[in-house]
Amino acid sequence: MKDNMNKPSIAFWIIAVIGLIWNLMGVDGYLNQAYQTERFKSMYSKEQLEIIFNIPSWVMAAFAIAVFSSVFACILLFFRKKLAKTFFLIGLIAVIIQTTYNLFINPGREWYGYLEYSMLIIIPLFSVFLFWFSKKCADDGILT
Repeated sequence: MKDNMNKPSIAFWIIAVIGLIWNLMGVDGYLNQAYQTERFKSMYSKEQLEIIFNIPSWVMAAFAIAVFSSVFACILLFFRKKLAKTFFLIGLIAVIIQTTYNLFINPGREWYGYLEYSMLIIIPLFSVFLFWFSKKCADDGILT
């Protein structure tokens, strides 16, 4: 096994750290929603919670796959492994599934405000960026 001579830049490490923090926040959001914590419930009205807690299991599964695969991908980035690209792609596909549901099917979208719509744009964009970044790093020989 040969050592990789392509050293990552400071920007690589900054992006990896920001990506990990972002996706850990996603894991926190998923766990709070899945376990129906008091902190989560305090953020929504009773009507909104009724819809949130009745989201189809396949959407919750997509949420879990998106955040956990992306956290794992970020950890793989720290170890400079090409497999990060695959896990970012899995996360991206799950994000697209979840975003599609939230934009077009979710009966609670009538309660969406600026924050919810902003996140429906930011989350997929960040997911696309992390996948692209990992692909570029793999192509550049930074990931082995």
